[in-house]
Amino acid sequence: MTGLMLLIPVALGMGLFGLVMFLWAMRSGQFEDLDGAANRILIDDEEDDAA
Repeated sequence: MTGLMLLIPVALGMGLFGLVMFLWAMRSGQFEDLDGAANRILIDDEEDDAA
């Protein structure tokens, strides 16, 4: 029972921390360009091949 008194606040704190980090990422524009990273893999960099 005493273990639950420690683990429940820790779990709630970790959940709150995750929510705060998600909201921070949303506000800082981390999810603005979802297709850019996926398409960047398909672009050939000819400059790198010539070197």
